[in-house]
Amino acid sequence: MQQLPLDGVKVVDLTNVLAGPYCSYQLMLFGAEVVKVELPGTGDLARRLGPDPELNRARMGASFLAQNAGKKSVELDLKSQEGRAAFESMLAGADVLLENFRAGVLARLGYGWDRLRELNPRLVYCAISGFGQSGPMSGAPAYDQIIQGLSGMMSVTGTPDTAPLRVGFPICDTVGGLMAALAISAALAGRHRTGHGCFLDLSMLEASISAMGWTVSNYLVSGVEPEPMGDQNATAAPSGTFETADGPLNIAANQQAQFETLCRLVGRPDLPADPRFAERESRKHHRGELNQELNQALRAKTALEWEEILAAEGVPAARILTVPQALALDQVRHRGFLTEVPLAGAGERQVAVTGNGVMVDGVALRPRGPAPLLGEHNAEVEAAS
Repeated sequence: MQQLPLDGVKVVDLTNVLAGPYCSYQLMLFGAEVVKVELPGTGDLARRLGPDPELNRARMGASFLAQNAGKKSVELDLKSQEGRAAFESMLAGADVLLENFRAGVLARLGYGWDRLRELNPRLVYCAISGFGQSGPMSGAPAYDQIIQGLSGMMSVTGTPDTAPLRVGFPICDTVGGLMAALAISAALAGRHRTGHGCFLDLSMLEASISAMGWTVSNYLVSGVEPEPMGDQNATAAPSGTFETADGPLNIAANQQAQFETLCRLVGRPDLPADPRFAERESRKHHRGELNQELNQALRAKTALEWEEILAAEGVPAARILTVPQALALDQVRHRGFLTEVPLAGAGERQVAVTGNGVMVDGVALRPRGPAPLLGEHNAEVEAAS
């Protein structure tokens, strides 16, 4: 079996639904052993989330399957004496403890950082929460949509007529999970040098604001307040969605040479000589007129034809696909991004799950097994206690 960067790392995972499970899924893909600690008889709420009622009733909902392949599941009640004893035994041999309770919940159960450090000085403890473990909002409940709104993300999504809009997938949960996985990996590298673990306090709100990039930095550095621009890119023109004979096409001709090549290929070599479009800044100020000229020329061919013509000469351009179309791309399949894993408890049925876009030594990262049934690995904990 391929040696992976986190082989040998043991993660005790108390998380639920998405941000935390997404984090531990990334760690699992890189080789870590992840043990989900779930509430007896109930488990992760995601077990009952998804479009298939039958899977939800079986506590194997699509939302759970997507983020938990390759993990183990044990049932523990941290309010019971037996559950606490088993939990502490697990922590003694763990490298990482991950949770996404509301701030302070684990400490109120008797497992604040001081206690955790006593149990295992080498432990890396990561707490994901909406707002962090301190501050005036630390105790407030937070879901992805709440963070999207508070971060300013929704205010710049859509057009001036439609904003604010929610991003079409739980991006703040995802960003929070990715940042947690990065922080844990960095902490493990640091522990290799110092021999000591640390406490990672991750705020989804702050991680999401950080991920907004130039939307935030333009305001911080230049005082320019971002506005919703729909499918257009505020930093360049022509850069956005354009019209073709059969549907929309994304073009990002952000460099001067790309713009000139684009104009030549669509049969409008005159446009770069127009003072309105000659330079980057002037094109941004005359974006509407430029888009109108390009749309008229682009309607001569289909989106796929233009994608092939433009990309072949270095102009970033591509169709806008549905999710099924994206998953069916030859490029995605070529790199082994999707993996078929058994659906536990369902005979020979299999389901597809995603990787994370990383190859290690030319091999795509894949889960090493299916998503677990609730409590499937209870016997292993009992045997070790």
